[in-house]
Amino acid sequence: MYHPFRHLGLKALSVGIAVLLWLSVSGEQIVERSLRVPLELQNNPASLELVDIPPPGVDVRVRGASGLLSRLAPGDIVAVLDLTPARPGRRLFPLTPDHVRGPVGIDVAQVSPSTIALEFERSATRSVRVAPSIEGEPAQGYEIEAVRCQPESADVVGPDTVLRQLNKVITEPILVAGATGPIRETVTMGVAVPGLRLKTPGKATVTVDIRPLPVQRVIRGVPIRLRNLSLRLAGQLTPTDVMIDLKGPREIVESLASESVAAFVDLAGLRPGRYNLQVHVEPPQRVEILRVEPATVVARIK
Repeated sequence: MYHPFRHLGLKALSVGIAVLLWLSVSGEQIVERSLRVPLELQNNPASLELVDIPPPGVDVRVRGASGLLSRLAPGDIVAVLDLTPARPGRRLFPLTPDHVRGPVGIDVAQVSPSTIALEFERSATRSVRVAPSIEGEPAQGYEIEAVRCQPESADVVGPDTVLRQLNKVITEPILVAGATGPIRETVTMGVAVPGLRLKTPGKATVTVDIRPLPVQRVIRGVPIRLRNLSLRLAGQLTPTDVMIDLKGPREIVESLASESVAAFVDLAGLRPGRYNLQVHVEPPQRVEILRVEPATVVARIK
């Protein structure tokens, strides 16, 4: 059986609390405040790329109880732009109070700007070479011989017109300062151009080959040999030896003697007579011939 006066004390306390809450709220002044709020873009079509950099935020004018406005935290109010109707080209998107989300009890009176202009392009993918970033110099007396990268290329996604101007994908720096031997590192790849991104973010393994600097040396008195001289003929050269200027790894170049360098003239098919012939040199492996002096000699065949 219902008794209207049962728990009368609790009922009176509840009414009192409700009255106090109403008085505290109704006693607050309704104020307006201008705020800078973040702009969020939603539902960008997968087939389109945003070319413009949208503004990070917009200005809104809000109205509400002074206490409620004073308790607002960053991110409580956000302007949201729906990009579902986007198409290639430059488009205008209206921005109204209905696009602003905030706590209950706060009304949005105005948004500025009232429109946002954004440009869109078709999305494209292109394979671009990976160019490792090298920082520093090897130790004195050493040089970088080669830089190898795996993978050699990566797929980049973005607006077609921007993508056409991209010529490389970069990596985190590989430090070679003071190095005297090969360096091998696995580093992150990336694209430095705004609006472009790797189709699949990943890493590259970079190998930097470092070798001792080649040394240069002049070897004098290198004998010139006769090649392909007919058995029935005799040949004589003037001069009989040459000077050779060469360059290569120190351990090879410094060990060379005049007799260990093959200099020759080719007499194949020549009859008796006097000829000016070019001196040929067969350099040892990894050695470069810079100069032969004299470059030609006189050959007399009898």
